[in-house]
Amino acid sequence: MRVRVDPLVCEANAVCVGLAPDVFDLDDEDELQILRPDVPPEDADRVRHAVRSCPKAALTLDE
Repeated sequence: MRVRVDPLVCEANAVCVGLAPDVFDLDDEDELQILRPDVPPEDADRVRHAVRSCPKAALTLDE
């Protein structure tokens, strides 16, 4: 499973950061960084929830 962000859509609301802080982070310029784009199986449910919770639908999951 791999997670991606569309930087043109992302508004850095940080919902994903709150749900999976070990996978997502905001840098000093408030741009979303994906710390672990290849999601380990044990984090799959949390990352799926973060992707579904994105208010701008800026995250994509390739399974």
